[in-house]
Amino acid sequence: MTEMGKETAPMNAAEPSRWRRKVNLAASAAVAMLALVGCKADVISYDLPAESARYTFQAETNGVKTAWEYTSDRPAKPDTPTSQPCVADVVLKETGPCRPEPLIFLRYDLHLDLDNTAKAGGVHPITITGYYQDRLSTPPTVTELRAEASLDGGKTWQPASTKADGKNTFTAQIKHPKRDEAPGGVALRITATDSADNTVKQTIPKAYRLR
Repeated sequence: MTEMGKETAPMNAAEPSRWRRKVNLAASAAVAMLALVGCKADVISYDLPAESARYTFQAETNGVKTAWEYTSDRPAKPDTPTSQPCVADVVLKETGPCRPEPLIFLRYDLHLDLDNTAKAGGVHPITITGYYQDRLSTPPTVTELRAEASLDGGKTWQPASTKADGKNTFTAQIKHPKRDEAPGGVALRITATDSADNTVKQTIPKAYRLR
């Protein structure tokens, strides 16, 4: 699960609210535990317009930058399992419809050796899988994925060929130069789109090194 960091204002501006429509981005056991022991947690929620609109959310964790664009509206009824309520409901003790947002998360299999390196030269495959929160009752399907690699610290990017390799899963072929031509290793930039036109762009400045 990708950790959330910094939130931007939605495209369709919505003022922060402490009730009704929560932007429930990820269930956090740690936050729930804080609530149980009486500690206050920083939970951001929004009272969104009833009509459907486009929103953005951005996060940065350990240098990895992720930007989501997604469509959302105010739910008419709750859409979360009773065994996993919205974090805002647990912490803020509020009532009102709540559901997770349809954010695409990315899981990687970089096919690295035990020292977290890949062989220089040739073409190296990596596998990227898109997924959603388990609590999302009807998740879309990831329909398109674009992969780019940088060998100069993000100054320039080269597209990598990709192909679908199962539901929500894609394989990208990364062209590796000689080791001395990429002393800082390989950076990755992945963009995915789903059947509901939600998108995610994730930039990993130091994905792995070459040997």
